[in-house]
Amino acid sequence: MRDLCFMTARELRAALDRRQVSAREVVQAHLDQIERENPGVNAVVTVTAESALDSAAAADGRAASGADLPVLHGLPVAHKDVHETAGIRTTYGSPLRASYVPTEDELVIERMRAAGVITIGKTNVPEFGAGSHTFNRVFGVTRNPYDHGRSAGGSSGGAAAALACGMHPLADGSDMGGSLRNPASFCNVVGFRPSPGRVPGWPALLGWTTLNVSGPMARTVADAALLLSVLAGPDPRSPIALAEPGAGFAGPLDADLYGLRVAWSPDLGGAVPIEPEVAAVVHDAAQVLAALGAQVTERSPDFAGADEAFRTLRAWQFEVMFGTMLDRAPEELKPSLRENIEQGRKLSGADLGRAEVLHTALFHRVREFFTTCDILLLPVSQVLPFRVDLEYPAEIAGVTMTDYLAWMKSAYLVSATGCPALSVPAGFSASGLPIGVQFVGPHRADFAVLQAGHAFEQATQFARRRPPGL
Repeated sequence: MRDLCFMTARELRAALDRRQVSAREVVQAHLDQIERENPGVNAVVTVTAESALDSAAAADGRAASGADLPVLHGLPVAHKDVHETAGIRTTYGSPLRASYVPTEDELVIERMRAAGVITIGKTNVPEFGAGSHTFNRVFGVTRNPYDHGRSAGGSSGGAAAALACGMHPLADGSDMGGSLRNPASFCNVVGFRPSPGRVPGWPALLGWTTLNVSGPMARTVADAALLLSVLAGPDPRSPIALAEPGAGFAGPLDADLYGLRVAWSPDLGGAVPIEPEVAAVVHDAAQVLAALGAQVTERSPDFAGADEAFRTLRAWQFEVMFGTMLDRAPEELKPSLRENIEQGRKLSGADLGRAEVLHTALFHRVREFFTTCDILLLPVSQVLPFRVDLEYPAEIAGVTMTDYLAWMKSAYLVSATGCPALSVPAGFSASGLPIGVQFVGPHRADFAVLQAGHAFEQATQFARRRPPGL
């Protein structure tokens, strides 16, 4: 039964269709895996075993009746602990929400459950999802499955670590500055930041923002695309929702990369410092794509202004979302989160206006860049997974990091472009730590990005390497 825990979601779904295994057996196998492996990594922070087994029994009943089964029938998932899940404690990693139990599902949970997903619990996050290292005062720190002394990344760190350890085959996540991509890179799994509006947000206090997106994580690109087929699609409650249905993402991703125009850069055109082992993996990934027939050139769009635009808009959003908490209980917020909220309060109308002008100029530069190439290959993170007792790395390649955001620049500069971006396993350090690369595509070219990442994944097979002991 333990083998079920490392089957792909598509393989599990096919086995369920053929009645080779029951939903109850699939769920029980993953609950057993959580019991075995979670103590070492602290990825799943709430387990809903009884209700999950009840849901699995109901799913088996539907299958026995001959009824049509939904896309994700019988597949167990522990949801990110910032996604509101009806009837299940959703803490946001904050003491202020430690006992909060929502009465309704948010849109991504609603869609997953309608597609047949069986909820088995919640996965750990940084406080309010802020930062790319998963620790909080409610549940503690999540550890990297490949080295328990290292970070699993964040903010979807619990989700990524659980995937790597076989605790669930799919995971929902969210991404503002890299929260789907950084933990995927650190844990040797796949994380996809879709185009804004591809996965609508509801409820959303700031419905027009393009910085925050929800998206899929999995152990393979094809499985991430399968989950995206459920998460994506229009919704009248979101003002930026794209009209295209999501079902097409469940189709085959196979593509010939011959002639694909790939630009690549180990440091975003000199915009970021990067550790040598990470740079080497990006270089090697470019050579893999060249061997697959792609036209590969080392170059990068100009990311000027992206840092200021992202940081300004992020600080403004944090003040809007968390300002009342700062007023009411400042001691209950971690210092870095308090600082971001306070930065938001210092912004002027002119500051916000300048940020939007820079944001728009960045859009057009990147749009024009993609008229001369099809895919941009970049590092996901500038560093290897760092020590778990640090909040963030103090320096990268001799360059001092000014705060807990600076080391995430290779991910959040891409967030500011609004382009779809996929983190795919691409290699390991000499010490055995995972390193991912980032496939970025033109605006709304989500499927093309998934195809390129899938071809790379099939050629390299780095995702097949499991954590020690598994």
